[in-house]
Amino acid sequence: MRLTPAAFALMLAGSSIAIATPAAAQMGGYGAGAPAPQTAPRPSKDEAKPAAEGYQPKLSPGALKAIQELQTAVNAKDTANIPAKLAEAKAKAKNKDDKYVIGSLTLRAAADQNDPNLMAEGIQAMDSSGAVPADKILPVYLSVAKAQADLKAFDKSIASYQRLQQIDPNNPDLPILLGEVQIKAGRPAEGLATLNKALNDRIAAGQKPDEKVYRHVLAVAHNNKLAGAGEISRKLVTAYPTSKNWRDALGIYQSTSQLPKEQLVDVMRLAFATNSLVSENDYFRLADVVLTKYPGEAKAVLDAGFAAKHIDRSKATFSQLYTIASTKSQGDRASLAASAKTALASGDPRKIMTIADAYYGYGDYAEAANLYKAVLGKPGVDKDLANLRLGMSLARAGDKAGATAALNAVGGEQAEPAKFWLVYAQTKA
Repeated sequence: MRLTPAAFALMLAGSSIAIATPAAAQMGGYGAGAPAPQTAPRPSKDEAKPAAEGYQPKLSPGALKAIQELQTAVNAKDTANIPAKLAEAKAKAKNKDDKYVIGSLTLRAAADQNDPNLMAEGIQAMDSSGAVPADKILPVYLSVAKAQADLKAFDKSIASYQRLQQIDPNNPDLPILLGEVQIKAGRPAEGLATLNKALNDRIAAGQKPDEKVYRHVLAVAHNNKLAGAGEISRKLVTAYPTSKNWRDALGIYQSTSQLPKEQLVDVMRLAFATNSLVSENDYFRLADVVLTKYPGEAKAVLDAGFAAKHIDRSKATFSQLYTIASTKSQGDRASLAASAKTALASGDPRKIMTIADAYYGYGDYAEAANLYKAVLGKPGVDKDLANLRLGMSLARAGDKAGATAALNAVGGEQAEPAKFWLVYAQTKA
């Protein structure tokens, strides 16, 4: 990283201002017998003005000579002697103006040498002096923090970002940058907490984080294989429920979870509901997994894929699958009413659930919901699965309140799929 003259000129007021002792300032000169300080050339008219324009630092008498010698070495780019001159000046510094000028000279030397660590030292010295406006410190401090991260000096970079947050607490980008560095530093849990807090703080403030911010945070979490990626992906589709975002969110969830077949099918059904099935593999997996029990649903999935031109009916894989689904589903839909009546009379919850699932596959969500309600509370029923599918049916039917209540009642292994379906229920137009 290298700062341009225009960038670091903002910070170099101390090297472009006459250095005077308090007494000299009162006398309008440098005092009897005092050597005139060596000053750096002022920035050109095309460069930015100094950070504290018009500010005249008043150096302590004991530090003046050492600072003048440091300034001479910096102006001459005398890299061999700058470290010793800097150490001597720092040892003799007494007041904030001493630190301010030493910091600005250090920063200039660092820019000349392209030394990010020395830049950090200079900017931190200027910051601690309290003599330079915070808005002038920020751009260079940010460059320093990024350079430290690039050099894998993560602890130093973290400290710089934390200081930047103190200087500019309302900057929404700083927590995200800090979280990324914490993750790179081998502190993933801390980094993820920082990233989540960054999003939550914006939401709590009534703001809607930009979509690219959500996607960036999600990418960081997913690329680092963090368990919280699912939560972030749900935040993404809550704020921006597009088909692309749903595809990414559900894809990440599936790739980071070992889903049994019973859960996988309901996640894939959600992908179908959100129009986020796009690849041939997507359509084949869902149609194939429901074909045995619910051929009508398999046929509906394939029909949708053909209509969207996401899959090719002429390909043997899909033509064969479609033929099987069509054959098996003939007369199936018409027989459901009688089968439901028989199952309800018998009180067998497994039969009722199977018929409810079939109604769901045919898109008769209201009838499916009635049957799911009928099995709730019966002995031997997996209430979490029944509530999940009740919530799914009500969500597809447009009953937001009913779906929300059912999905909020889901626990156990079905809890995570239910959370995604809950987002769908609450964001569906």
